[in-house]
Amino acid sequence: MDAMEAILSRRSIRRYTDKPVPQEVITELLKVAMSAPSASNEQPWHFVIIDDRRILDEIPKLHPYSNMLKEASWAIAVCGDLNQEMVSGYWVQDCSAATQNILIAANAMGLGAVWLGVYPREERAKAVQKLLGLPGNVLPLCFISIGYPAEKKPPSNRYDESRVHRNHW
Repeated sequence: MDAMEAILSRRSIRRYTDKPVPQEVITELLKVAMSAPSASNEQPWHFVIIDDRRILDEIPKLHPYSNMLKEASWAIAVCGDLNQEMVSGYWVQDCSAATQNILIAANAMGLGAVWLGVYPREERAKAVQKLLGLPGNVLPLCFISIGYPAEKKPPSNRYDESRVHRNHW
């Protein structure tokens, strides 16, 4: 699958088969995540890979839209290290770019994935910090649920000409 097809056909997949995703595949996803651009090339990201069924089953108690983790092989918590950013606040953009890389690559690899936002919901962020034992300077941006898809969604054409402005509004 080429890059354009991977981007345009990517959909949020919330149902997974019981086929396990190999560790090597997760490592490949982390490589593409760490290839994302970041402000001043700070790369303030950290990733917590989660395959412990007890933790995957605990997350929906903290995050109301994460029930698909009960079927997922893995979750990746994408986190930003505030001590690693020179330009305050850009960790969110940096970690978002890394998250998008994972989502696109997962689609290209035949996996299903969905972005589960944590930050800026303070109550979610604190609960995730506690659950994963994150240091105080590391904030969770999101979880990414990953597995082999048990559902197929057609591409969604989201192009909207009314949102395009040339030179000024």
